Amino acid sequence: MLRTLNAAAARRWADLALSALTAERESIDRINVFPVADGDTGTNLLQTMRAAVRTLDESAPDTLGGVLDALAKGALGGACGNSGMLLSQALRGVAEQVGDAVTADGPLWREALTRAEQLARRAVAEPQEGTVLSVLRAASHGARGADELAEVVRGSTRAAIEALAATPAQLPVLSDAGVVDAGGRGVVVLLDALNAVVRDGEWLAPSTSVPAEADLLEHESSFDYEVMYLLADTDAARAEALRARLGELGDCVSVVGDGSGSWAVHVHCDEIGGAIEAGVESGRVHRIKVTRFADQREAYARDVAVLACVPGEELGGVFAAEGADVLVVDSMPVPAEWREAFTGTGAGHVVVLPNDLDTALVAERAVTDLPKDAPEVVVVPTASPVQGLAALAVHDPNRRRADDQVAMAEAAAATRRGELYVADVEALTWVGRCRPGDILGLIDGEVVLIGEDLTATAQELLTRMLALGGELLTALVGDNTPADLPGELSAHLRREHPEVEMATYPAGALDALLLIGIE
Repeated sequence: MLRTLNAAAARRWADLALSALTAERESIDRINVFPVADGDTGTNLLQTMRAAVRTLDESAPDTLGGVLDALAKGALGGACGNSGMLLSQALRGVAEQVGDAVTADGPLWREALTRAEQLARRAVAEPQEGTVLSVLRAASHGARGADELAEVVRGSTRAAIEALAATPAQLPVLSDAGVVDAGGRGVVVLLDALNAVVRDGEWLAPSTSVPAEADLLEHESSFDYEVMYLLADTDAARAEALRARLGELGDCVSVVGDGSGSWAVHVHCDEIGGAIEAGVESGRVHRIKVTRFADQREAYARDVAVLACVPGEELGGVFAAEGADVLVVDSMPVPAEWREAFTGTGAGHVVVLPNDLDTALVAERAVTDLPKDAPEVVVVPTASPVQGLAALAVHDPNRRRADDQVAMAEAAAATRRGELYVADVEALTWVGRCRPGDILGLIDGEVVLIGEDLTATAQELLTRMLALGGELLTALVGDNTPADLPGELSAHLRREHPEVEMATYPAGALDALLLIGIE
C-alpha cells in the first residue's frame, strides 16, 4: 500500500481512471436521467477525462502538483456536458489544494477532497442533492477520522459508494426510473480507481444495474439545446455576471475557471444566439459546441455509425457535415483510444474510414483485439480523405451491412487520389531527382511529376488524372495552399474538361498543399 501519493502514482490513477470510465461508459449512459435523459453522461465523463490525460501526456510534468494541474487544465479545456464541467472543477480543487507539494499524505488528500467538493458545488447555479455533489460531499466526509493515505482513500471511496446508493431517495426522478445518479456513478469510478492504485489493486464498488435496452429512460428537458464554449480575456466579475445572464435564458448553468484566466461555460436553453452573445459580451468566445437533445436521443441507440479518421478538426467538420462521427488523429491512437472511439459512437456496428494507409493498419490491429462486448467494427480501406468522402457519399444505413460495406469499399477504390507537395529534401523519385523547393505531383502515392511552377504542375496533374475519365473532382485545400490555386484549377477544368464538376473543401492543417480525388 502507498503511504503517500507521488507524481508516478497520480499518473497511474489517471490512466486507470480513463480505462475504468471506458469500461463503464455505456452503463453510465444508460442510467442518465438527471437533469436530462440524453444518454451521454458516461460519454461526457470519458471524453473529459480523455482530454485531461491528453494534456498530461503533452506536458509530461514530473511533479505531483504538475500532474494534477495538467489534469485539471485538460479537463476544463475538453469538458463535455454538465458532468464534464463538474469533473473539471473537482480536479481543479484537488490540484489547488495539493499545490506544489512533492507528495500528498492522508491529511493533505483529505483537504484536497474537501476543496474538490467545494469548487464543484460552487460551479452549479442551483445545487441539487442526489447528484454528483452529494457523492463528492460524502467522499470528503468519509475521509475524516483517518491519517494514513490508504485509510483516507478507502474511507472516501466507501462513503461515496453509500452516497451513490442513497441518491434515488433524494431525487424522485431517479427513484421512478430505478437507477442511481449517473454523474455520481462516474465519481465513484474515479475514486475506486484511486483506491486500486493506493491499495494494491483493491476495487470496492459493486456493479450497477442498468435498464434493459427496451426500457431506455425518458426525462424531458424544458429546453431544446445544450450550449458550451470556452471563454478567455475576462475576469471573475464578468464571469459571475455571465452566469446570472445565462440563468435567465435557461438552466443547468455552469461558468467555471481554471484559476489562470480560462473559463468554460455550459447552459441548457432555447436561445442559442442569446447564450453565445452573452459570452461575447463577457470576453473572447471560442470552441463553441451546440447539441440538440432530440438528436442525442435519436443517436443514442443507433444501429450503424461511420467513424472517419482525420488529421485535424477543420477536415473533421467536413466529414461530420456528411453524417460521420470523427476521430482526430494528431498522433496514432493506442488500442485503448481506438476502443473508446468505437464505443463512443453509441452504435452496435461501426464502419471505420482510416483515410491513411498507416492508420488503416493500426485500426485493423485494434479491431482484432476488441473484447466480446465491443461494437462490431469493419475497416473500409481508404488511403486518403478524398477516398473517405467518396465512400461516405454512398453509405446507406438502411442497406444490408455487407452490401453497404462493399459499396463503400468500391467507391473508395474507384477514386483516384492525387497530391501536391513541396519537396523539402533532395531525393530520387520514379521520374527523376527532385530538389528542395520543387513541386511534386503524386497519383495513388507515387511521384509522377516534378515541376517548378505550382499552378502548371497542378494543372498537369489534373490532366493526367482525368486521362481515364471522371465526373467529379474533389479538392481538399489546406491552410498552406495558395489562395488562388483552387480558382486556377476550376478555370482550367472549365476550359479543358467542362464535363467535370469540382467540389472544394477547407481541410485545415495538411502535410500536402492539395489533396485531389477523381470519381
